[in-house]
Amino acid sequence: MKRFTKLAIAAAATSTLVLSACGAGDTTAQTDKTVVGVTVYDMSSFITQGQEGMQAYADANNVDLRWNSASLDVSTQATQMQQYIDQKVDAIVVVPVQADSLGPQLAAAKEAGIPVITANAGLSDTANVTASVLPDDVAAGEHEMAAMAKELGGKGKIVILQGPLGQSAEVDRTKGINNVLAENPGIEVLAKDTANWTRDEAVNKMKNWISAFGDDIDAVVAENDDMGLGALQALKEAKKDIPIVGIDGIEDGLKAVQDGSFIGTNLQHGRVELGAGLAVALKAAKGETVESNYVYKMPEVTADNVDDYYANVVSDKDAFLKRLPALIDANLASGDISNENS
Repeated sequence: MKRFTKLAIAAAATSTLVLSACGAGDTTAQTDKTVVGVTVYDMSSFITQGQEGMQAYADANNVDLRWNSASLDVSTQATQMQQYIDQKVDAIVVVPVQADSLGPQLAAAKEAGIPVITANAGLSDTANVTASVLPDDVAAGEHEMAAMAKELGGKGKIVILQGPLGQSAEVDRTKGINNVLAENPGIEVLAKDTANWTRDEAVNKMKNWISAFGDDIDAVVAENDDMGLGALQALKEAKKDIPIVGIDGIEDGLKAVQDGSFIGTNLQHGRVELGAGLAVALKAAKGETVESNYVYKMPEVTADNVDDYYANVVSDKDAFLKRLPALIDANLASGDISNENS
């Protein structure tokens, strides 16, 4: 990376601040740090949590982290990717809006010699992806549906809240759910549809389903905690109490397991997973060898073990963030990237 006089450094710092405030369009900003551009599908609770982990790792490793949200718009994410390429960043981390997207931008990044790491959700065009840090979403879908099948005794009518249709996490979690449903013919799916990982959309979707199906709904299977919490809100307003299961283990999801509102969730700790994505990007930017695929295996969270996970995610999160950079490096060395024990 170029080094500058004190005056030039001050000017570069000013440009970087302008870039952060105005978006990723300024190609003049320069820094003596390793520059990593990040574009995410949206600022869900999971992504917000993940940003904390990435920033902690960036601060500990001299990384200039440049952040953008695509707000669930594929064209916006494509523009953000191209802007990072034009800025000549050292690496890009993308949490894609949709799996079958960004082909031209991936090719352009490869042509420019910029490694691209996908995190949390994958892309179909893996030929131009340097590495991926992805959760085992099929297993997570299987775990949550198996937990609900057990809760229902193998019989009942359910509704399913899906993530953004076509995104890899939605595709794989739905596949996992369907795998378990195939083994439980006594469970009927009344309806399934996307609520785009968000609580507000899930509230409205659940209200519509309550109006359509009323007391026929025996349970809710939500492909993430935020949507499960939206369903919970709608059910409370309708004075209905039925089991809900989710995925991600965000703070409110863990609290819902603690108070019995959820029968369970699967922990996808955003700070750990996305922090690992940044660590892989940093290695690739420095020319170090990285694996093509890193798998984050989500542990199941139940009433029996929720308090242990709650400490790292919520009550002791500041202490956890302090030890996170070293933990991530140790996890990459061991191959167990979901490990949370020092």
